[in-house]
Amino acid sequence: MPENDSIIYFYRRGDADRQAETVLGESAVRRAYESPLSNLFEGVIFYNSIISKLFGLYCDSPLSSRRIQPTIDTLAIDESEFLDKTQSFTTFNDFFYRRLRPESRPYDPAPEHLAAPADGRYLLYPNISGQTVVPIKGSKYRLDTLLADSANAIDFNGGDVLVVRLCPADYHRFHFPCAGRIVGRKDIPGRYHSVNPIALAKGIDIFPTNKRAWARVECGDFGDLIYMEVGAFGVGGIVDTTESCEVRKMDEKGYFKFGGSTLVLVFQPGYVNWADDLVAHSAEGYETLLKVGETIGSLFSAESATSP
Repeated sequence: MPENDSIIYFYRRGDADRQAETVLGESAVRRAYESPLSNLFEGVIFYNSIISKLFGLYCDSPLSSRRIQPTIDTLAIDESEFLDKTQSFTTFNDFFYRRLRPESRPYDPAPEHLAAPADGRYLLYPNISGQTVVPIKGSKYRLDTLLADSANAIDFNGGDVLVVRLCPADYHRFHFPCAGRIVGRKDIPGRYHSVNPIALAKGIDIFPTNKRAWARVECGDFGDLIYMEVGAFGVGGIVDTTESCEVRKMDEKGYFKFGGSTLVLVFQPGYVNWADDLVAHSAEGYETLLKVGETIGSLFSAESATSP
């Protein structure tokens, strides 16, 4: 992130001042990517799925339940939002992909407004150059490499790329930002790098090389959308819960089991007026913390961009 890589700053919607992020397991992430042994960690841990799968098995076991309350306390997670009581979770993953009370995540049902698909930290890369995405820090990448599909990528030349980074404190189910119809899918095997900004700042090709899956969604007036889930170290699984190709706005698309997780949404050019705060903060290289359902943009044909 800008100014100081040792601290991860972000903006919370509505707040004028930046905030510093509390990173669960920060010391371990820094050892993995910043220590003299980082090349060893990279080869042993992140290039294969064995350790991630073992960690996932632990998070699915009753032994992991002892980590639930300490995590809630450390990250100041609001238990009043939970649909089920904390005591009902028998494993850490039960807690991790918990459901929330519907009233805790309201949204504007108007079809001309685009909803945030997940709780997370948002970075927008508008009007990318051809198929090339150039992050503020980290390695640039091409859509055809990201999607492992040249035919689909070409339809999004010059489009907008929205990256949503989910942290352990966040609600880990993700939703459709607008109504649409799923017309294609692809699963892509890959590595298991962390998606934390500490790792991204090292210039590693994380998004185009990590395990990922995407769906192409025809979204009517919003054009077509590529909706991608990116796995990372510790992710026990990316679970798609979509029951139909026809989807409504805010229908659940799926959830992540434990681990750092990211969504990458790619929009065709000229369809979205993005929210002012998202544009301004992203231009400076800062993420904007949003909750699922908050408005992130409106149809390009609307009279003005959405005001948060």
